Order: sequence, then structure tokens, then C-alpha cells
Amino acid sequence: MSDFEGLTALVTGGASGIGRATADLLAERGATVAVLDLDPSTVGEPLTGHRADVTDDASVRAAVAAAVDGLGGLDVLINNAGVGAQGTVEANSDEEWHRVFDVNVLGMVRTARACLPHLRASAHAAIVNTCSIAATAGLPQRALYSATKGAVHSLTLAMAADHVREGIRVNCVNPGTVDTPWIGRLLNAADDPAAERAALEARQPTGRLVSAAEVAGAIAYLASPLSGATTGTALAVDGGMQGLRPRPESR
Repeated sequence: MSDFEGLTALVTGGASGIGRATADLLAERGATVAVLDLDPSTVGEPLTGHRADVTDDASVRAAVAAAVDGLGGLDVLINNAGVGAQGTVEANSDEEWHRVFDVNVLGMVRTARACLPHLRASAHAAIVNTCSIAATAGLPQRALYSATKGAVHSLTLAMAADHVREGIRVNCVNPGTVDTPWIGRLLNAADDPAAERAALEARQPTGRLVSAAEVAGAIAYLASPLSGATTGTALAVDGGMQGLRPRPESR
């Protein structure tokens, strides 16, 4: 498939996990892709890597400028950089709330703000934000993380409304629990990693974790010119967790 032939894309948090799977897929489908990451050292051809800290506006602007200069323009922004957080509303300090919002929400704001002047020059401009099922379902021990992803969901809708007449589509993906390095670290820290993995798998009706490649496929769908009539949409990639209520299996 070559629906991204001749297009350019920038992926934040693109050195690993969902971001890396997305960057690789877009490149496979014809895009010229630049990655922004705190540590882009693992990024190699056909991708190009640029160091950026999404909590620092100057860092973001410099990295976006360098990336767009190398790409020769910008058609697609994948706003993927983010961090996780655990606990109830009591569990994290004010400083941690500010830190996680700074990465997960303001990081997307800073990157979009730096990219919008370039996207306005594109005939196929698209932004895809990585959100989460935590924006639409109450998950235990995820108060801070859920709050940031709820903000990303609302931000996506507002951006879609603001920029639709400029020809810039804005959508988001809402993954369920994805088998990423962050989830791997959570599992390794659990008292019983095998039991914790089984519990995470069981809460998704498909009975397994979502793969990074499956989220990348959804992101590519939303970013593709073939989806030119799709904007202001949240696409769930959660193994049915949000919408399905299967009956318990009989014993």
C-alpha cells in the first residue's frame, strides 16, 4: 500500500513503542518520516531522528524546524509522546500532576503549535493524537493519567473544529492496554507479574493486550489521504473494552 507516497510525517515519541511502530508503518507506506524523541539514538534509515523535549517549547520549535527542513515540508503530525501514571487522586503530588500534564497535554500543544504553520501549506494535512481508553472509561488506579487523556480527547475535538476550514484534519486514537515497554515495566514491578498480565488481558474482550502495530494501523488510517472526510473522531483500538459487554463464559 502506498497511500502516503510523496507525503512527509513527523512522529513524536517515535523511538519506541506505538510511536516507533507508527513511524515504521508510515515509511513502509511511502511517507518520508522524521522522529522526535528524548533519545533518538535508536532511529535509523529510512527514518531520521531529532532530539526534542516536549516540555520545553524552545526544544520543540528547534526540533520541528530541523525536521521540517530535512523533510522539505510537513503533511502529517503524529502527536504520540506521553508518559504514564498510576494511583488514585490521592496518590500523586502536585508536582507529579503538573509534570504528567506538561508531557501528555502541553507537549501536544507545543508540538502542534510549532507544526501548524507548515501543515497549512499541505494539501493533505492531518494530525493524529494518541489518546487512551482512559479518556472514556473509568479505570482503577489511573486518576492522573485518565485526567490527561480526557484533556487530549477534548483537545482533539477543539482542534478539529478550529482547523477544519484550513484543510487540517485532527483525530485521535484511543488504545486499550497496549503491550509496550511501559506496560512491561509495570508488569515487572508487580508482586505477581503473570497474574497482573492475566488481569490486564482479561479486561479486554479479545482476551489479550493490544499490539503496538495494531495502534499504528489505526493511526495510519486516520492520517491517510484516503480518510479525507474523517475529522474530530476518536477511534477505539481496545479489543472491544469500551463498547462490548460479553456475558461471562459458562463453566
